[in-house]
Amino acid sequence: MEEYKSLKKITFNQELKDERIKKHIINTLNKVLITIILFLFVLIGTKVNNKFKSIFYQHTYVTNFKFATINNIYKKYLGNILPFKIGVTSEPVFNEKLTYQKASKYQDGCVLDVSEKYLVPTIESGIVVYIGEKSDYGQTVVIQQINGIDTWYSNITPADLSMYDYIEKGSLIGETKNNKLYLIFQKNGEFLAYQNYI
Repeated sequence: MEEYKSLKKITFNQELKDERIKKHIINTLNKVLITIILFLFVLIGTKVNNKFKSIFYQHTYVTNFKFATINNIYKKYLGNILPFKIGVTSEPVFNEKLTYQKASKYQDGCVLDVSEKYLVPTIESGIVVYIGEKSDYGQTVVIQQINGIDTWYSNITPADLSMYDYIEKGSLIGETKNNKLYLIFQKNGEFLAYQNYI
């Protein structure tokens, strides 16, 4: 009797595992199919309709393409790109809000007085679109946020980031080189008033 229960449990576990694998395969195939359909729609639209081609060209090549927004919509309706999680799935160690003593205007953005070697969190989720040196600002990381705003975090030593990494809100971007953090907010090439975003 004991062997029968054990065998029944093993069979049930194998069936459950097989069912999960089938769901992952179907989920992946659905995502691939939707991506192909969208690609074909854009391809046919650009070949057949000149107005559609003009709109597509304008939004893809002329204006700032919103990768972070597209990524957020994709995750919301289709889930993660991969049908399984890779690596450790634990809660993030660093999840903070931006804190500072004083904010004042500086060129196209603002300068915040923060503590020495301040650990800089992201203001909003988004994709890393630039890591490098900006004149008058120093080492800079630009995050294209899911709300369409590009935020520059300057005068920092970046954390272990790569181009096109998706960064969650409150995640660590880097550490300030002293007690100053420069922030710039930009949308479609125009600089925005910092008071509305910090």
